[in-house]
Amino acid sequence: MKTKAVRIHGKMDLRLDEVNLPDIGPDGVRIRVVSDSLCMSTYKAAVEGGDHKRVPNNCDENPTIVGHEFCGDIVEVGENWKHKYKVGDKFVIQPAHFHNGSQEAPGYSYSYCGGNSQYCNVPIETLLENCLLPYNSDTYYYGSLAEPLSCVIGTFHAMYHTKAGSYVHEMGIKEGGKMALLASVGPMGLAAIDYALHCDRRPSLLVVTDIDEARLERAASIYTVEEAKKQGIELHYVNTKMEGATEYLRSLTGGTGYDDVICFAPVKPLIEQAGDILGYDGCLNFFAGPTDTQFKAPFNWYNVHYLYTHVVGTSGGNNEDLREAIAMMSAGKLNPAALVTHIGGLNAVVDTVLNLPSIPGGKKLIYAQIDLPLTAIEEFEEKGKTDPLFAELDKICKAHNNLWSPEAERYLLANAKAI
Repeated sequence: MKTKAVRIHGKMDLRLDEVNLPDIGPDGVRIRVVSDSLCMSTYKAAVEGGDHKRVPNNCDENPTIVGHEFCGDIVEVGENWKHKYKVGDKFVIQPAHFHNGSQEAPGYSYSYCGGNSQYCNVPIETLLENCLLPYNSDTYYYGSLAEPLSCVIGTFHAMYHTKAGSYVHEMGIKEGGKMALLASVGPMGLAAIDYALHCDRRPSLLVVTDIDEARLERAASIYTVEEAKKQGIELHYVNTKMEGATEYLRSLTGGTGYDDVICFAPVKPLIEQAGDILGYDGCLNFFAGPTDTQFKAPFNWYNVHYLYTHVVGTSGGNNEDLREAIAMMSAGKLNPAALVTHIGGLNAVVDTVLNLPSIPGGKKLIYAQIDLPLTAIEEFEEKGKTDPLFAELDKICKAHNNLWSPEAERYLLANAKAI
């Protein structure tokens, strides 16, 4: 069958192509993509092209489909998978399946599978690693955002602490400890705030930083100090665009430093600051992946030796993290709507990805079956003056604290122009 799909042909060369999908055969599964949230990792893949560790080096001859945060419906199942999947089931994808240690992943490595397509064939590796997961919800964008949420959840689980006098590492953030989230009011940072406030293993102090006052104010209006207090957490939002920011951050801990610090931007001074605010046995997670393969930053190795400070890095979650994300959303403990600031159709993907760093806001949510220019939710009111689709979407979003919602998604899918 034919499908429209955005594929990578080389460095900064993305194209909306028409692709002929081969028959799935007895070992395949075909899916219909409904939603995909765009990730900065896709921009990094576009920048590096075939030099990217997950993109084939011959992508100029054999382009691959981009997009790895996707959700939709199963539309065809091969004979050998009918015991596990059935037509009509909803799905989410865990792209980091590491089959036989390989870095290959949907949205980077495959000619016929990625989230920025109308339909695709699920790779056999994804099926063998149990990374096509059932999803029982009527809201597709929750499924798309389960993947980035799982990355954040995996980050929390990857933190670790030691026990004095032993070599035992206790995994996870320090329960009741002091935590700082640096440059943390972008989409992934917002997800981290949400998870820190509502997970089972919470800090007692949570400090969120950035240098953009407007974004800090938006975060504070969504995840309030009062809500945090109900969860037993002392929450502070700090604009670190000031003299003595590092000293001020340490002062919020009473001078002891932080048990857990997560860095959400690959900026050298920020990483240096993260190291400087660590306390005894403090764990720093470098979450934000750089595009520079030689990226380096100073770190206090004296403290590594005498204060047992340590660094970890995470890139993606695993199946259990994804299941936890889905379960917490289903239980109403996590609301990923705050991450979404823009909506668009498949036709908007190429320009959006190639310009992603310069487009303000949070997650750009793509609906793969429709034709719609990338539009910020805050622009709905103005566009609604001449377009009834946006007028109704604006009305719905305003009824949900100016956030995207299941109701808005249902209206969009029922009324938007098909691509």
